[in-house]
Amino acid sequence: QFQLVESGGGLVQPGGSLRLSCAASGFSLKNYAVAWFRQVPGNEREGISCLSKSGENINYADSVKGRFAASRDSAKNTAFLEMNGLTSEDTAKYYCAVGYDGLGCEKGPGYALTWGRGTQVTVSE
Repeated sequence: QFQLVESGGGLVQPGGSLRLSCAASGFSLKNYAVAWFRQVPGNEREGISCLSKSGENINYADSVKGRFAASRDSAKNTAFLEMNGLTSEDTAKYYCAVGYDGLGCEKGPGYALTWGRGTQVTVSE
């Protein structure tokens, strides 16, 4: 059974950091591209990073570039999103997804093969 489970969200002050995890079960993450999305109620799900299947290509949305870093640990079958310099505009529910190369960047959420249930990130004083 394909399953992704996100964790690591929470409440953080502006300027703070969080590290999100996305644990996969039932399949190997290394066989897929991994993307992170986020969504605020009432808005569309926004792709913020895309990590290629090979791991050689990583891209980010302009809104998070230079502050967020995506990675994958094949031994742990887990993907990560390191988030630094958080602002209130980063408040959202964060989701990981797997699919084919480009997911999360040039390919939108409709191209995802599997989603996690998400983890809430709230940036506030």
